[in-house]
Amino acid sequence: MFISPTTIDENAWDWVVQNRSEPWITIARVITTFGNTLVITTLAVLAVVWLAYAGRRVDAAYVALGTIFGYVLMQSLKFGFARNRPPIEDRLLNIDSFSYPSGHAMMTMVVFGLFAVAAYRCFAWVRDHRWILLLAPLMSILVGLTRIQLAVHWTTDVVSGWVFGVLWVALCTWVLARYESRRRASASAADAG
Repeated sequence: MFISPTTIDENAWDWVVQNRSEPWITIARVITTFGNTLVITTLAVLAVVWLAYAGRRVDAAYVALGTIFGYVLMQSLKFGFARNRPPIEDRLLNIDSFSYPSGHAMMTMVVFGLFAVAAYRCFAWVRDHRWILLLAPLMSILVGLTRIQLAVHWTTDVVSGWVFGVLWVALCTWVLARYESRRRASASAADAG
């Protein structure tokens, strides 16, 4: 299924191409690297190893499986929608893959969102200072905006990436809560029996 750019996409793209300048382009190039597959994968692996080492195996599995299947979902959506990127002559990065949804926007929302949930579950300090959890969506928003600034994504690619990312984290967290509820029920039944 092919999705054409919307009027919002074209208007935002026109504005970005006409108004982008230094130092914002360089700043965007730096920030966008936080959404690269290598960076996201490295951060996820480090978090999973640390959680497992700390004895938080359920949280390690939550981050690992959420990241892996989130990536599979993102790639499936890209190939399913097969949307082309903005015109190549205006892109500031050399990318030649499908555009919708933005993998950077979606995967930063997924990985940083999973990190936020795991941190909330594992650390009393995070629970006492909940404002720190805002860093997860803030990082994803910054990375997503760079994708528009660099003209490698349409606006709706990025917004959809954020939405899919939030929905995926919510689904993963729901599955985790169900798993833990069943595990507690089984432990209670075993203790009673």
